[in-house]
Amino acid sequence: MSDLRGEVTEIARRARQASRPLARMNTEVKNAALKAMAEALERSDKEILAENAKDVSAGKSKGLSAALVDRLTLNPERIQAMAQGLLEVAALPDPVGEVTSMWPRPNGLLIGRVRIPLGVIGIIYEARPNVTVDAAGLCLKSGNAVILRGGSEAIASNLALGKILSEVATANGLPPAAIQVIPTIDREAVDHLLDQEEFIDLIIPRGGEELIRRVVARSKIPVIKHYKGVCHVFVDADADLEKAYRICLNAKAQRPGVCNAMETLLVDAPIAAGFLPEMSRRFREARVELRGCERARALVPEMKPATEADWYAEYLDLILAVRVVDGIAAAIAHIQKYGSDHTEAIVTENYSRARQFVQEVNSSSVMVNASTRFSDGFQYGLGAEIGISTTRLHAYGPMGLVELTTTKFVVYGNGQVREK
Repeated sequence: MSDLRGEVTEIARRARQASRPLARMNTEVKNAALKAMAEALERSDKEILAENAKDVSAGKSKGLSAALVDRLTLNPERIQAMAQGLLEVAALPDPVGEVTSMWPRPNGLLIGRVRIPLGVIGIIYEARPNVTVDAAGLCLKSGNAVILRGGSEAIASNLALGKILSEVATANGLPPAAIQVIPTIDREAVDHLLDQEEFIDLIIPRGGEELIRRVVARSKIPVIKHYKGVCHVFVDADADLEKAYRICLNAKAQRPGVCNAMETLLVDAPIAAGFLPEMSRRFREARVELRGCERARALVPEMKPATEADWYAEYLDLILAVRVVDGIAAAIAHIQKYGSDHTEAIVTENYSRARQFVQEVNSSSVMVNASTRFSDGFQYGLGAEIGISTTRLHAYGPMGLVELTTTKFVVYGNGQVREK
């Protein structure tokens, strides 16, 4: 066994050992640890920012895209937001031990289902140090041990954050191996991690499509998938155009490098001439490059021609595909063909069409008169999220505390025996 394989195996083994007492921790102990971790982050902001500056500098020198640099960069506000996220998680109900249902049987047995932690969760992610904190907090509150393997571009930030969180958690009565960061940028560490089916119960990759597909292809452990976020906004013929201007601009330009940013705008033909020229002007002011179908370009000639590949694209940048469609059925058909089951929105004042959109579009988040940017665990009141699942087993959409648990059956009897 190589030294690296042995090191990763030992990390996984310690996580499994830690998961057992962690699953039994009472809510008060977990919440106290989360609050102490939040205080420690704010108290250590200068130390965290110093380590993050090393990562940002190295990333720029390696030519990381502006979107990746944005994801990588921390500042006092983002550190405060991470701390606030931990406090939000502490304030949420503890799902562990919740009785989700109970029913009697004719033979007198009482059958129940009770929430329990998944056990050990491995998180593999790129360029987002906030994932270190979000994942640690959610896993801790849901009673799971967590192994964190961030990308090489964020190694200094992740190690600093992991050290602070682990030390504070241990000081507050949690097992020392409840939160562990794999301390190497060697890519083989990921392969070794994905072999640890004896010790790890679930893998959650967060990053680009290439990373996620590589993890899915290689892993011996169940994986939560989220290949990409090709999110759509459909502006219906009965839309309030002022609402539509605000929603579309926010969905694309507020933070284009994230998975819930709009990538394709669909516009109902009857309002296209009255909507697209002004919407395009606002996009130009926000430096958004538009790539349109022939009908869209007839109204806004400065749009670049869209290709077939543009309808499938997750740009993660200030680029937007635009298509004029003939009604809601055509919009839904486009989403079904090109979408990624992430987030779709309709802008309309027509109740029947809003209801049709909600019923027929089966992406993990479907919105009416709201920006796709709200597709986020924190915005949904989950405290934070550990990822967004675009597959339907065992979770779909933003994953919070409840999605990090499963249920076991508990059976209460009074001496019953089975006779046949």
